[in-house]
Amino acid sequence: MIVQSATKERNTLELSPEMKNRVFEEEFYPHMDALYNFGYRLTLNEDDANDLVQDTYLKAFRFIETYQRGTNAKAWLFRIMKNSFINDFRKRTKEPDKTDYDEVEQIYNSEDAHYSATVDLRSEVFGGKLGDEITNALNSLPVDFRLIMLLSDIEGFTYEEMSKIIGIPIGTVRSRLHRARNMIKDKLTAYARSQGYKVDEA
Repeated sequence: MIVQSATKERNTLELSPEMKNRVFEEEFYPHMDALYNFGYRLTLNEDDANDLVQDTYLKAFRFIETYQRGTNAKAWLFRIMKNSFINDFRKRTKEPDKTDYDEVEQIYNSEDAHYSATVDLRSEVFGGKLGDEITNALNSLPVDFRLIMLLSDIEGFTYEEMSKIIGIPIGTVRSRLHRARNMIKDKLTAYARSQGYKVDEA
């Protein structure tokens, strides 16, 4: 306990400008493409996605002392972006089905530090690798269900990580993901048949 407390205290000490720059370069910047992809799928607009990325990094800089260096920077940044979208962008567009989340000061610090490269979803779509029907089906989901599918099936976060990023119990994560996948299945049934796949009527 003493060692953990001492470690936490060191991680929350005020950082020098040089250390802040190092954290940004080594732990935050590698996730910029992933953040843009996530922002684009949340806002469905390139300009809004860019604004969301900028806002995320500004808040990351503001709260950098609360980030525990060497932990899961990607999940930490995704939590900030999710909060920015919920608290700012979705209010601006008056999108329905608003869900309350914790404020950015309570952002998630994971014990695991893993970096995985993320493909540019726009290239996937324009390159024909992700069909328009699939893209449209994903984009048509209510934002809370689209969010859970993006985190799980695009970014590959675990149930525990998604629970902490979104701020909901793991059981709710599982239930919401199950419902989201069923929504996608319902939307793509006719498309699957047209592509020659056998679809279970049940």
